Amino acid sequence: MTEVRVKGNYEQWVKFFLEALTDSAKDAADTIDELVVLHDKNVDIISRMGRAAKNIMLVFNYLEANPIIEIRKTAEALGFTFNTASSAVNRLVDTGILARTSNASRNRTFAYEAYLAILRKGT
Repeated sequence: MTEVRVKGNYEQWVKFFLEALTDSAKDAADTIDELVVLHDKNVDIISRMGRAAKNIMLVFNYLEANPIIEIRKTAEALGFTFNTASSAVNRLVDTGILARTSNASRNRTFAYEAYLAILRKGT
C-alpha cells in the first residue's frame, strides 16, 4: 500500500490482490472437493445400515451444518425422541463418523472430527 500511496504503483497492488484471490479460491475449491469425498464416503456407510439408515441420515445431514452436537439438542432440532437421536448418534460413533468429545455422563458432546479437520486445514 505504501508503494501505491507514494509512487502510484497500482499495478503491483492489483497483481498482489489477484494472486491472493486466486490462491484463496483454489483453497476453497480443494476444501469443497475434500468435503464432497467425505460426504459421499459416509453416505455410502450409512446407506448400508438397514432400516435405521433414514434417521441416521437425517442426523448426518444435521451434522454437516452442526459438526459438534449434543443428543438432546439434536433430537429437538430434528423432532426426534431422545432415544431415536441417541441411537442414531451411537451408530455414527460405532462407524467412526462421530467421536465423543466429553466424558460427562449427561449432556455428552460429539464431533464430526473428519469434517472439522478438513475445515481447520491451513488455519
